[in-house]
Amino acid sequence: MSTIHENIETLPLKEFTEKAYLDYSMYVILDRALPHIADGLKPVQRRIVYAMSELGLSNQAKFKKSARTVGDVLGKFHPHGDSACYEAMVHMAQPFAYRYTLVDGQGNWGSPDDPKSFAAMRYTESRLTPYADTLLSELGQGTVEWTDNFDGTLKEPVLLPARLPNLLLNGVTGIAVGMSTDIPPHNLNEVANACIHLLDEPKADLSALMEHIKGPDFPTEAELITSHEEIQAMYEKGMGSLRARACYEMEQGQIIITALPYQVSGAKVLEQIAAQMRAKKLPIVEDLRDESDHENPTRLVILPRSNRVDIEQLMSHLFATTDLERTYRVNFNVIGLSGKPQVKNLKTVLTEWLTYRIDTVRRRLDYRLDKVSDRLHILDGLLIAYLNIDEVIRIIREEDKPKEALMERFGITDVQAHSILEIKLRQLAKLEEFKIRSEQDALAKERDQLEKILGSKQRLRTLVKKEIIADAALHGDTRRSPIVSRGAAKALDERALIPNEPMTVVISQKGWVRAAKGHDIDPKSLTFRSGDEYLASAKGRSNSLVYFLDSTGRIYNLPVHGLPSARGQGEPLTGNLKPAAGAMFSYVIVGKDEAVMLSSDAGYGFITKVADLHTKNKAGKALLSLPKGASVLPPTLYTADDGLVAIISKQGRLLIFPASEMPVLNRGKGNKLMQISSKDLASGDDGVIGFCVVSEGQSIRIHAGKRHINLKLADLDVYRGKRTQRGAKLPRGYQNPDGIELVIKE
Repeated sequence: MSTIHENIETLPLKEFTEKAYLDYSMYVILDRALPHIADGLKPVQRRIVYAMSELGLSNQAKFKKSARTVGDVLGKFHPHGDSACYEAMVHMAQPFAYRYTLVDGQGNWGSPDDPKSFAAMRYTESRLTPYADTLLSELGQGTVEWTDNFDGTLKEPVLLPARLPNLLLNGVTGIAVGMSTDIPPHNLNEVANACIHLLDEPKADLSALMEHIKGPDFPTEAELITSHEEIQAMYEKGMGSLRARACYEMEQGQIIITALPYQVSGAKVLEQIAAQMRAKKLPIVEDLRDESDHENPTRLVILPRSNRVDIEQLMSHLFATTDLERTYRVNFNVIGLSGKPQVKNLKTVLTEWLTYRIDTVRRRLDYRLDKVSDRLHILDGLLIAYLNIDEVIRIIREEDKPKEALMERFGITDVQAHSILEIKLRQLAKLEEFKIRSEQDALAKERDQLEKILGSKQRLRTLVKKEIIADAALHGDTRRSPIVSRGAAKALDERALIPNEPMTVVISQKGWVRAAKGHDIDPKSLTFRSGDEYLASAKGRSNSLVYFLDSTGRIYNLPVHGLPSARGQGEPLTGNLKPAAGAMFSYVIVGKDEAVMLSSDAGYGFITKVADLHTKNKAGKALLSLPKGASVLPPTLYTADDGLVAIISKQGRLLIFPASEMPVLNRGKGNKLMQISSKDLASGDDGVIGFCVVSEGQSIRIHAGKRHINLKLADLDVYRGKRTQRGAKLPRGYQNPDGIELVIKE
C-alpha cells in the first residue's frame, strides 16, 4: 500500500540553504544589528523606548520595575531573550556608555570599571529621560508608519519621529552578517548647528560642516588626539579610526589620572600597569592606587620611584602599552531612507536625516491640518444648531430618525449631525455660541498658518530650523572630549627601564641558567643540582642581553634582568628557548657594542658584531656553520680595531695575525684561519683548541697540565704569520695537546 504525501515542497539543498541563509542575513542586518538613519536606533532599542512610553514612564512619572518594561517588550513587540533585552536597556541608561541617555535608572546600573555589573531587572527601576521626548513627542501625530507586531495583535511604529539626529548624538555599534557599524557619539549643540547650516546652505561642503562639528564627543573627558586631517578623512569616507588618550595631572610628585578613554576600565588599566611591574618591566613605578569615589569618578594614582623619573616619557610608555590610550574603529554603516544598508559620509548622514525630519514635520502639519479642518467642520454644524436651537430640540423630540431629519432640514453632513446629537443639556447655555465662534476664529487662524507653511518649502525648512534650535537649547551641553593634537605614544625600550647593575650569568652543563649580582662572584663555587656542574659564565649588566651559543652553532638571546636569581639553582633554558633535538647550550656571550670572534675547531671562523646576534625567535637563528665533524669553540669579545688574533692548535702550534684579516660576516662558516689537516682533524690528532684577540697592554697565558706560560705582546713576534698558515711551535713542555688553554690577561 503506497502512502501519498501532499503539500511537500522539494528543493535542491543548495538552493534551500542559499535562500535560508540570505533570509537570515537580511533579518540580522535590517531587524537586529544596524541602526536606521531616521532615529538612530536598532529595533530592540526602539521597542524598549516605545514600550516604556506606552507604560506611561515619562520623565515626570514614577519609576517602575525594569522587569515590567522588559516583560512588555518581550510579550508585545520583541520575542527574544530577556537578558539581551535588559542589557540593551541598561546600556541606554549608563551615562558613561550613552552620550545622551534615553533611560533614567534607579538602582545599580553598572559602573565604568565593570559595565556589566548591573543588578538584575527585578531590583532596578526605570523611566524615560527628558531627552527621550525628542524621539517620542510627535509619535501620535501621524508622523510615522505603523506595522503589526509579531503576532498581529498590536501595532508598533516602524520608526520613531526623532526631532534630533540621534544616530550621531549617541552613536551605535553592531555586528551583522558580513558587515558591522561603529558610529561614535557627537555633541548635540555641534550637530544641531551643522544641521541649521545645512538647512541654510544645502550645498555646503564637508569643511563648512566641520566648522561646527569638530569631531566625535565621547561621554568621558579623555582627550581626542586624532588630527584634524584624519577626522576629516574619516567623515569624507564614512570610515576610519580615532584615538583617545587619558588625561593626567601632577599632584605632590604623584601622577593622577583624571579621565579615561571611552569604555576603558580603570581597574583593567591598573592591572595592566601592575603586570608590567610584576614582570620587572616597569621599575620606575613604585606604587599604584585607585582613589576613585563619588566626588572623583576617575582618580588613579601612579607613584614614580623618584623625582628623577621623566614623567612625560613614563606616560608616553603607558599610553603605548596600556588602555590609557585607545583606538576606536569608525564605520558609518547605517540603513538609509532607501531601506538599504550603506556606508555614508557625514554630509550624506545629515542630509538624509534632514530629509526625514522635513518629511516628518510635513506629515505632522498635514495631520494637524486635517484635525483642524475636521473640527471647524463640526463647529460649523454646532453653530447652526445653536442659531436654531428650538428647531433642533423639536426635531430631536418629535422625529423618529432625528439625524436624517437634521441633515435634511439644515443641509449638514452626517458628522455634523452626530455632533449635534451628542450635545449635553448643560452645553445649551447662552454663552456657548460665543465659545464656538472664538474657537472657530482660533482654528481658522491656525489653519491658515498651517496652509502657508505647507505651501512653502522655505517656511517648512524655517520651522524645522526653529525646532532644532529649541531642542538644542533644552538638551544641549558643552563638549566633553577636548580635541588636542598630540604626538604618537612611544613605548620605552625595556632595557632602558632596567637599573644598570653588574651581573654574572652562569649556565650549567645541563642547560640551567641563573644570574648573580656583581662581577666578583666565583661562578664555579655555586652549588649545582645533583649530577650537574658548571659549564660557562659571562659578566654583563642587568639592562643588557645575554646570548647563548649551542653545539650546532645557533645563537639565542634573553634579557639578563629576566633570568632567575643565583640564590637558587636557576631554571632550564629550554623553558624559554627551543633548541633543536640533541643540541646542547655551550657558551655565554654578554656584550653591547663589541665585536665577537667565532670559530670551529676545523680552523674556520669570522667576526661579527654583538648587536647582530639578536633574534626574537625562541628557536634561535643559525650563526656558525660547522664543517662535518667539527665543533664550536668558545667565542671571544674584543674592542680594539688593531688587535692581533692568537690561535692555538692541538699539536702545540701558535699563529698570530692581524684581526683585520678576519672576514666580517653576519653568519656562515667563515674563512680558514689556521691550516689544519682534514685527516688529522678527522682522527682527532689536530684541531684548533682556542683563540683570542690581543691588543696593546695585554698578554696571553697558555696552560699545559699544571704548568703555564705568559707571553706578552712583544713575545709574540716569533709566532706572527699569515692567516691560513700552520703557526710556530710553542716552547718545549707546552707542546702536549692535552690541557692547553688560552687566557687573556690585561
